[in-house]
Amino acid sequence: MTSHTGRLYAAALSLVVFFLAWAVVASRPWAAAAADPRLRALALRESQLRHEAKLVQAAVARRQAVYRAALKARNARIAAAASASSAAPATSSAVRVVNLPPLTITRTS
Repeated sequence: MTSHTGRLYAAALSLVVFFLAWAVVASRPWAAAAADPRLRALALRESQLRHEAKLVQAAVARRQAVYRAALKARNARIAAAASASSAAPATSSAVRVVNLPPLTITRTS
């Protein structure tokens, strides 16, 4: 091989083959991937948390349904009381207004 370009092609090809072989050896495809016990424990914990989250969502949905029913009943009572109070004339006010003297400060410290 006396050609200069032939030597360059051969050197480039050998470098490509070298780095390709290096990548194959570094990836170790023949080694069996042993399952990490930490990953198994993490997956188990994740499934437990997902199950607990479903239970919490169900409890929240039940509480919201009870709250909505109670709110609807309360609003109905308020509306009934408002209509009853607007129908009857207001004779006396249940609110008492109190006027206080101004606040006096006797100490500066």
